[in-house]
Amino acid sequence: MPEELVEVLAEGHGHLRIVRLVSQGHASPDGFWYDQDEHEWVTLLSGGATLSFEDAVTGAVKVVVMKPGDWLHIPPHVKHRVENTSRDEATVWLAVHWG
Repeated sequence: MPEELVEVLAEGHGHLRIVRLVSQGHASPDGFWYDQDEHEWVTLLSGGATLSFEDAVTGAVKVVVMKPGDWLHIPPHVKHRVENTSRDEATVWLAVHWG
């Protein structure tokens, strides 16, 4: 897959969005950190991924390895990035954004 697939499944009040993402070997660009204004709840349906989170106070980085069934709540303005996703199978995410 040359690009990650992003599909909005539903949208609603309060900036609610349900999104399906499909990655295969994709990662955040070098040096790039997400810093979102909204909450994100994400679960991994298949594949695998490694994410990094930066502590706003100390700058320390926490690494989280995700496998199918794992989920995370990412509050607004928690800096995070995708270090890698499975290369040999599709990594399918379901994400809910709100706020």
